[in-house]
Amino acid sequence: MHHKKLSAIIACYKDELAIPIMYERLKAVFQKIDVEYEIIFVNDCSPDHSAEVLAQLAKQDKQVVVITHTRNFGSQNAFSSGMKVASGDAVILLDGDLQDPPEVIEDFYFKWLEGFDVVYGARIKREASLFLQIAYKAFYRIFRASSYINIPLDAGDFSLMDRRVVEALNSLPENNRFIRGLRAWVGFKQIAVPYVRPERLFGQTTNNLLSNLAWARKAIFSFSYLPMDIITVLALVCVIASAIAIILQVIIRIIDPQLVPSGFTTIIILILFMGGIQMLCLSIIGSYLTHIYDECKHRPQYIVDSILNHPRPLSAENESSIIRQRTNAMEIGRE
Repeated sequence: MHHKKLSAIIACYKDELAIPIMYERLKAVFQKIDVEYEIIFVNDCSPDHSAEVLAQLAKQDKQVVVITHTRNFGSQNAFSSGMKVASGDAVILLDGDLQDPPEVIEDFYFKWLEGFDVVYGARIKREASLFLQIAYKAFYRIFRASSYINIPLDAGDFSLMDRRVVEALNSLPENNRFIRGLRAWVGFKQIAVPYVRPERLFGQTTNNLLSNLAWARKAIFSFSYLPMDIITVLALVCVIASAIAIILQVIIRIIDPQLVPSGFTTIIILILFMGGIQMLCLSIIGSYLTHIYDECKHRPQYIVDSILNHPRPLSAENESSIIRQRTNAMEIGRE
């Protein structure tokens, strides 16, 4: 009987203390559900001692794969890097800070065996401040309402994806990757598994208000045309309001010229209002142009510095295909 093989991909950044615990908990889960497995840690140029910890793990366990990037390319590109290397029948994405509980993988696995291609974690509760809980809830609802695809609510990157889904994601050429959005875009049969997201076990989160806003901006401009529609609505409102104001001013001037607004204050307020509307419109257009510009440059999503315990060893037969694959993905690496 062929055992299923699962590939866990962990994006690591400042997770030196959490890595050994993640490894032990993942191994315990995989042994419990009796599957073949590989654990792929992607060191996204972490400034702590993660590299040394991961090297030691790779040395003592050949089922541990360590991908090291030349600089920090972000969690989305770290997951993309791991998916290019993963050899399992299904792939699991987890953050390295242990806020994605490995024990939930058991529920993911059995849902996958039922025939679901994507099983994602839906956060029914988040161990965070009240402000952050409200902000995250609001973001996912705004994102879903504005997106042109059906975005699952309260679902992060934590998920299990069938090999077919992974291949579909790997084939997408875009540089600005928002995996939870792309995961919804590719379709397939999907289902949610509710879980409670705990607080970060070690250290402090690397996200702040500005980075979260940038994250939200990236998501919305990648999967929504609503901001452009807002520009159209604003333009129509301004034109209609101006037409009404002109008509009213003519009527009032005929009835009683003293009632017509006059003076610099009125002019300044109108100029500031219209200027603000124009700057808002320009910023929306600029955000879309930035995305277009990034895609047009065709830079690599990430650059690999080294891979320890590569699950697909080079051979004379597949060496050329791997080189071709790396060229197509613009991935630079060395064994």
